[in-house]
Amino acid sequence: MSSAAITRLIVGLSLGLVILIVLIAVVLRPTGGPIRDADLAPSASAAPRWAEPAPLPPAAATPTRAGVSGLVDAAWVAAVAAESGIPERVLAAYAGAAIAKHAERPDCVLGWNTLAGIGWVESRHGSHGGASVADDGTVSPAIIGVALDGVSTALIADTDGGAIDGDAEFDRAVGPLQFIPGSWANWYIDASGDGVADPHNIDDAALAAANYLCRAVPTLGDEASWRAGIASYNAEGVYLDAVATASARYAAAAD
Repeated sequence: MSSAAITRLIVGLSLGLVILIVLIAVVLRPTGGPIRDADLAPSASAAPRWAEPAPLPPAAATPTRAGVSGLVDAAWVAAVAAESGIPERVLAAYAGAAIAKHAERPDCVLGWNTLAGIGWVESRHGSHGGASVADDGTVSPAIIGVALDGVSTALIADTDGGAIDGDAEFDRAVGPLQFIPGSWANWYIDASGDGVADPHNIDDAALAAANYLCRAVPTLGDEASWRAGIASYNAEGVYLDAVATASARYAAAAD
């Protein structure tokens, strides 16, 4: 075999090993949410250790709509959405949730970019599987993860009678932030102002995620705490790498 052929073989085997490692990590995700390994593999190789909280977005002079998404300045949303690629309606939910959480728990230091990083990894900002986010924040068709049946995921037996995930045998992660029913039962909140706490609504899901993270760790303002907080959402290394990469990218887009 020529030296060139040997080199190609070694490169091919190395690439195959990298792909296999990524696939194993994705398959074993405990939430069962949709991560696309093709998107994760490039960022995982040079991922930052964490993402510093982006500056708090400017608040709207007067709320532009009911709920958290009306708390943020509309011009800021339009400008950052154009730079980051995050849909305006979704970005308003992330930013508004960060503003609301800062008012309650400034010590948590939760950046909107962290919520955006999680939202990108979990559902591509509510677009996974062809879904879209309506003006009222509702994501449809509903984004529902695989059954957590213990075969290729963690085993989580049904906890909600199939009420929010449609599965009365096993739990499934639901919505744009991929809450499992048990977690949603702990952190559910009506953040859209429509009187209903709905994991399929981007406002409700974003603020519930903010509440979850700020309860998991005292602060997200330093590397160790940030990584611990994200690990409470999903502890897989490939997941932390992907969220850190996306969160850092979004913070830079707002500079």
